Amino acid sequence: MPYVDTKVNEGGAPIRQLFLSFAYLQMLDFLTTIAFLANGIHEANPFVRMMLSLIPNPFAALMAVKLMALLLGVYCWRMRRERLLSYINVMFALLVAWNVIVLIVGARTA
Repeated sequence: MPYVDTKVNEGGAPIRQLFLSFAYLQMLDFLTTIAFLANGIHEANPFVRMMLSLIPNPFAALMAVKLMALLLGVYCWRMRRERLLSYINVMFALLVAWNVIVLIVGARTA
């Protein structure tokens, strides 16, 4: 019988669903960051900027950052840190929405 994650957080979502949402938001952040870089917009996150300066290939640098983020997400999932993962998901959802707005406004003014 396959493992079914029945642990439920305060909001009612299983921790596995929180992690899948986290992974999806990481992918969206990756894609919007690639779009920023492709349009000549500089990265605002100091850690990501540092990785971009250390690793010559921007795609590889962003993949390294996202791999680290996913490892932290796995840690939260395995340690059942539902509240922390929920909070991170809200923050990344807001960040991705902001990134999309900036890309749309930038495209309209260009």
